Amino acid sequence: MAISLIATSKTHYPNSTGKGCKYAGHSVKALPIRILTVGKKRSPGVQLIVDDYIDKLKYYCRVEDVRVKSNPKNARDVIAQIEHEDMAVMDLIRSNEWVVMLDEHGLDVGSEQMASLIGDASNKGASSLLFCIGGPYGHGRQLRERANVSIKLSSLVFNHEIALVVFCEQLYRAWTILKGQKYHH
Repeated sequence: MAISLIATSKTHYPNSTGKGCKYAGHSVKALPIRILTVGKKRSPGVQLIVDDYIDKLKYYCRVEDVRVKSNPKNARDVIAQIEHEDMAVMDLIRSNEWVVMLDEHGLDVGSEQMASLIGDASNKGASSLLFCIGGPYGHGRQLRERANVSIKLSSLVFNHEIALVVFCEQLYRAWTILKGQKYHH
């Protein structure tokens, strides 16, 4: 069951306007979250930060850190590498999972809109959330077609380790917004 709750062209998460999150202070079902990254082995410092945020997120929802090896078949051609990574990612996506692709061309969302995005998925029937961070050459065609929404963390382009750290912090921030806690100002 593919959930087409949000698509880049259908629903717009406006930039931060001061209006806040539409779910702040309301009950939001805590869906399990999987964070999927394509890349090489993480540096110990990055892993330490990611583990710290995942520990913090456990108070709000179950979080699983899923990794796909960059260039799993050692392709010499960039297009072949993207296709192989794409197939590996697609093999891990569950049919009723709500898929958020992090991409430099995605929707520009603020922290409150990230919280709203989580609330939307939680309140519209998804069984879990999957956030995908691509490899060095980005995401493949199949994931782009399957994703329910594509968002960007910044107008800047980050390598996958920096993107993961920034994303984990924003995911934690989103949950504190949803719960009305004093982390986000």
